Amino acid sequence: MKQRVSEILRETIGKEVVLEKPRDRSFGHFATPIAFSLAKELRKSPMVIADELASSFGESDVFSSVESVKGYLNFRLSENFLSEYANWALENQSEFAKGEKKDKILLEFVSANPTGPLHIGHARGAVYGDTLYKLAKHLGYDITAEYYVNDAGNQIDLLGLSIQLEARSSLLNEDVEYPESYYRGEYLTELAKEASKLFGDDIFRDESKQKELALWAKDKVMEIIVKSLKDINITFDSFVNESSLYNDWERVMKKMGDGVYEKDGKVWIASESKGDEKDRVVVREDGRPTYLAGDIVYHNQKFERGYDYYINIWGADHHGYIPRVNAAVEFLGYDSSKLETQLSQMVSLLKDGQPYKMSKRAGNVILMSDIVEEIGSDALRFIFASKKSDTALEFDISEFKKQDSSNPVFYIQYAHARIKTILSKSDFSEEKILSASLKGLGEAGDSLLFDALLLPEVVEDAFNTRQIQKLPDYLKSLAASLHKFYYDVRVIGSEDELKLLKLYMVVALSIKIGLSLMGIEAKDRMQKEDEV
Repeated sequence: MKQRVSEILRETIGKEVVLEKPRDRSFGHFATPIAFSLAKELRKSPMVIADELASSFGESDVFSSVESVKGYLNFRLSENFLSEYANWALENQSEFAKGEKKDKILLEFVSANPTGPLHIGHARGAVYGDTLYKLAKHLGYDITAEYYVNDAGNQIDLLGLSIQLEARSSLLNEDVEYPESYYRGEYLTELAKEASKLFGDDIFRDESKQKELALWAKDKVMEIIVKSLKDINITFDSFVNESSLYNDWERVMKKMGDGVYEKDGKVWIASESKGDEKDRVVVREDGRPTYLAGDIVYHNQKFERGYDYYINIWGADHHGYIPRVNAAVEFLGYDSSKLETQLSQMVSLLKDGQPYKMSKRAGNVILMSDIVEEIGSDALRFIFASKKSDTALEFDISEFKKQDSSNPVFYIQYAHARIKTILSKSDFSEEKILSASLKGLGEAGDSLLFDALLLPEVVEDAFNTRQIQKLPDYLKSLAASLHKFYYDVRVIGSEDELKLLKLYMVVALSIKIGLSLMGIEAKDRMQKEDEV
C-alpha cells in the first residue's frame, strides 16, 4: 500500500515523498510533510502549498480524500483500493508481503564455540539472526545463513582436558586436581561415557591424547548445538570451520600488504590507522596465529565468495572486534561499508520474580534447551524478537507460561485461532466468503482491514532497519484490534456476515505470515477459546 501511494505522489508532485502514519487514524491512513520541504524552494508557506497540492489530486480510485491540515497532506485510502488489495492478498496468499530484491547477502550468526551446549545468551543472537534471515528471504533477497565454527585454539584444547578430568572424576573415581579454567556441566559426563566406549579409559590419562579427544568431542558438541537450534526452527545453509582456514593465512597476509608488519617478534595489523584504538597482534612470538587472524582469513574468504553485502551478528562482548575486522577488510582491498555487524546484548532471566536458577547440566550457565523445555520454542522466539537486540533484556519466564492475554504469544495465536473457530461455525463456504465485497465495512472494519494490509510495510521496515521487534509489535497491535472488533461487532448471523468473515480471513493471513517470519506457528485451535 505505502509503495503504491508513494508512486502516485511521486507522479503527481514530481518528487520523492516521505510518508508517515498519523497516530490519530481520524486524520487519514497516511500523511506527508512535503509542503514544509517545498516552502523554501517555492517561497510560500507550507499551509498554502499543502492547500494547493490537496486540490490538485481531484477524484481518485486510490484516495477517498486528500486533505490539507496545518501544512500536512493527509490521505485516506478508498474502500475500492483497500478491497482490491485485500482480494489480491487472499488470492495470492503465498506472495503476500513478498518482494523481489536481488542482492546476495551472507549472514553469519550464532557461531558459538563447539565446547558446550548453547546457553540463553546464544539464543538471543540465534533468534535475531534467524528472524532477519526469514524476513530477507520473504523480501526476495538471495541470503545465506552461515555458522562459523570456532574449532581451533585454546578453547578446543581445554575441551579435551575437561573431558579427561570429568572422566577420571565421575567415571574412574579418581581424585582430580582441577585447573583454574576448565569446562563443566553434565554434558561432559555424557561425552566421557561415550568416549570411554569408543576409545577405552586409557585416553583419559594420556595427556598426548587430549587433542584427539577434543577434536572428536567438538563434533559431538556441534551435534548438540545443531539439534538445539533445530528445536527452535533454526537451520543453517552452510558451516565454515575455523580450523580449515589457517592454511590460507600466508596468502591472506601477503594480500594485506602494508596492513601488517613485524615488531617484537610478532606480526601486527596496523588497525589504528583505520580507526581502531591501537594496532593488534595477529601472529604470536611462537608463530601461532591469534583469534583475530582466523577472523581475517574468514572475512577474506567471505568477500572472495562475491556477495553484495555481509552481515555479522555477534555478542555484545565482541564490540571491540568491529574496528579490527573492518580495518582488515580495508587492507584486503574490499569496501568495509559492505560489512555490517549487529550486536546482541545479554539476557537476564527471572522465574516468579526471582533470579532463574542455573541447571547442574549447564555448569555455570543457563541452557537454552532448559528454557525451551519450560516455555516452548514459540515463546522463546517471541521473547527474543520483541526487543531491540542491542539493548539488555530481562524477562520472567513465568509470564510466558500463562494461557491468557498477559502472555503476548498466546494473545496473538489466540486471535488467529478465534478467527478459525468463527469461520468453522459459519454455514457459508470459503468460496462464497471470498466472493463477498469488502465495501461498507464501516469505520471500525475499514480500520481493521487497513491494519491487516500493513504487513508488507512492516516486514520491509523491520528488515531494513534491522529492528525485528517491529514485527511482534505489529502483531500484538493487530491482535488487539481483532479482539476488540470481535467483542464490538457480531459476525455469525449478522446481515454482514460474509464481508466480516472475509475481513477476518485477511487478518488471519497477516497473523499467520507474520508469525511464520518469526519461526512461530499460527494456531487454529487453542485450549481456552471462548464460545463464539
